[in-house]
Amino acid sequence: MDDITQHKSSTEGSAKIVYILYIVAVFIGLAGIIGVIIAYVNRDDAPEWLKSHYQFQIRTFWIGALYMIVGGILSLIFIGWLILLFWVIWLIVRSVKGLKLLDMKQAHPNPTTWFFN
Repeated sequence: MDDITQHKSSTEGSAKIVYILYIVAVFIGLAGIIGVIIAYVNRDDAPEWLKSHYQFQIRTFWIGALYMIVGGILSLIFIGWLILLFWVIWLIVRSVKGLKLLDMKQAHPNPTTWFFN
């Protein structure tokens, strides 16, 4: 395997690891922080189609952090728990959809979305 092919597969593998770490982050929050660091480190060297995944992953982390902060503050009243539940579902759906696109070697079609696509 030449260096270019090996590098492409390693950045693709890193993107897969980030999605998996995000799912694990539902139970172990530190996993999400590790995941976003990996995404930041690998995004510049990745092929163009893979950059869309890294952009999606970075936005997933920061938007998810916002949902968690708002949900945490509002957990003093009932609505906060609903926001935190939404965050869990949102994070899992985004990660699974990203993994599916990654396995098909397709760019993420809308890496700047706030919702599920």
